[in-house]
Amino acid sequence: MRYRETNEKLAAYRHEIGALRDKMRALQASVEPEEVADYVFVGADGPVRLSQLFGDKDTLFVVHNMGRSCPNCTMWADGFNGVLGHLENRAAFAVTSPDDPATQAAFAASRGWRFLMVSHQGTGFAADMGYRGDIGWLPGVSVFKKDGDRVFRVSDQGLHPGDDFCLVWHLFDMIPEGPAGWRAQFTYK
Repeated sequence: MRYRETNEKLAAYRHEIGALRDKMRALQASVEPEEVADYVFVGADGPVRLSQLFGDKDTLFVVHNMGRSCPNCTMWADGFNGVLGHLENRAAFAVTSPDDPATQAAFAASRGWRFLMVSHQGTGFAADMGYRGDIGWLPGVSVFKKDGDRVFRVSDQGLHPGDDFCLVWHLFDMIPEGPAGWRAQFTYK
């Protein structure tokens, strides 16, 4: 197919995706929030409750990260780091993983991450939120709202290669052969 024809067809698909996103936002706005426990995590300065992660915001993003052993989780976190200021202007943001706080701090420092990290090690948080399966920890993101002393989950989505939360995959989609077997790594030669 010629370049112009292909480009027009791709533009039409992108328009369809935009319309579908409008429908998804409308459905998301109608969700009945799910009340959750005020889990206690361990942060760099000791125990911290889920409700404390909100700071002065009423909305909180919590990224369910598999820890320092996962190259894809690392790539997602690298990307979140780049947009952190924009996200925190609207909502609080934290990354949780099964790694202990010292391991988290060392890995975050090696990557230049600036976001808050807490450990869910020894809690039921990841499993209760649906981010622990038969194969172990699973990546994802949950959004919470706080109403007084109560915390509610209002949305969540699993993370996977090609999802909407990592622009690397979408840029690779613009290459005719796509990712072509490319895999995330901690470092590249």
